Amino acid sequence: MPSSDILIVGGGLAGLFCALKLAPRRVTVVAAAPLGAGASSAWAQGGIAAAIGEGDTPEKHMQDTLVAGAGICDREIVLGMANEASARIDDLLAYGVPFDRDVEGRLAQSREAAHGERRIVRVRGDMAGKAIMQALIARVNATPSIEIIDDRTAEDLITHNGRAIGVMLRDVEGRREKLAAGAVILATGGVGHLYRVSTNPAEARGLGLAMAARAGAIIADAEFVQFHPTAIDIGRDPAPLATEALRGEGATLINRNGQRFMLDLHPDGELAPRDIVARGVFAEVQSGRGAFLDGRIHPGVRFGDDFPSVAEICLSAGIDPATDLIPVCPAEHYHMGGVWTDARGRTSLGGLWAIGEVASTGVHGANRLASNSLLEAVVFAARVAEDLAARDEQTFDIGPVESFLRSRVPQSPLLAQPHLVDRLRDTMSRDCGVLRDSAGLRRALGVIGAIEQEARDQLIKNMCAAALLIAAAALAREESRGGHFRTDFPDTDPGQARRSRLTLREARRIASGL
Repeated sequence: MPSSDILIVGGGLAGLFCALKLAPRRVTVVAAAPLGAGASSAWAQGGIAAAIGEGDTPEKHMQDTLVAGAGICDREIVLGMANEASARIDDLLAYGVPFDRDVEGRLAQSREAAHGERRIVRVRGDMAGKAIMQALIARVNATPSIEIIDDRTAEDLITHNGRAIGVMLRDVEGRREKLAAGAVILATGGVGHLYRVSTNPAEARGLGLAMAARAGAIIADAEFVQFHPTAIDIGRDPAPLATEALRGEGATLINRNGQRFMLDLHPDGELAPRDIVARGVFAEVQSGRGAFLDGRIHPGVRFGDDFPSVAEICLSAGIDPATDLIPVCPAEHYHMGGVWTDARGRTSLGGLWAIGEVASTGVHGANRLASNSLLEAVVFAARVAEDLAARDEQTFDIGPVESFLRSRVPQSPLLAQPHLVDRLRDTMSRDCGVLRDSAGLRRALGVIGAIEQEARDQLIKNMCAAALLIAAAALAREESRGGHFRTDFPDTDPGQARRSRLTLREARRIASGL
């Protein structure tokens, strides 16, 4: 039976960075698509937040993160991440990432919403994610200790005596295989494809979240889902993104009447925290007035040079962003919740670590601060690599589990019930989206349960488990905070200023009590 000393599930930034940090340890990386093709990291436009500019400090970065996180970030974890940002930027530079520089050769930094300083390190304005992934993929391909297995979807953790010992995989033809491992690291990304409108690739189905939960791991902050306010509304799935950096450089949000509506909702206007801007945009779209990003003055004629990715997307839809308004709408963008981990990336399940969007480290709280996601990914990827290296330099003992994994697994079709996926995505967008209430969440839990009962495909069952965790946690939190807004509990309750934790069993108990 195939085995690996260390198995990383996911080929995005967190997974590849961790693999490189583990070298020369033997590592196998399993990815659902060719490296970079199915990774949300490659689509990140803004960049990486790092307090490395003159006058900026990790303490300032921490404070901005705490404010955005709406009272439930882990202060110590946030400060630790901010302190490690400079070292991780140095790592990325060493791996060949071509970050923008100013005329004096220093790293150029921009400002994004809710940051008090210009601390976003970028590549060609809006191409950070793509450039970072290209550099890491090249380095990974040149590292002999890293084996890549792509076009395999992980659908189940294999456990024995309360410990993760491997993963059940399925290829594009539906054939299943088991892979044993001494240590399993989840780096599977987020939950975007659970929603009808998302900026994430189709591979972001919440599968890692579900796998860990089904194995008994604790899930934290599942109710907190971030909706990016400026997805480009041109009918594409996934929805292309108009980076927040555009608003940081002066682009404004207006409705069909030409009104800058955000000025009436928050003193920071377009640079208010993402959840507030998302609700503002959502309200304009729902009212029929529409919402549009206006970059005709800033960046104006320099739009194509400063933001080439956004410009290319707009032009492909017949929109010249230097002279035309860009129609926008909120789209699921990032999941603050995930598999609970400690400061070293360890989950509550032995043998299992989690990094990147699938993890909930306490950094993001109720609302992720812009460009903290890529930073969190590399910081915790490095920590997990360090944690595994500290254990010993020998191969993990996987011999006792080899016989346990020798059974052959039959072939099964891949996502053979697409109508169920469509129903699930529609339900999540309607009832677990930008605005929520008790009636909608209870309805969602009922629909999710019905879909799960009808599903024959394990991938769809996993999607249902991830959706169930989000909806149950959202029903349990009877207040509004950050990315979680309850119209029936619109105020923030100081008594609920704490992170949520639940297991899949507890989520099912909440659903069964309807």
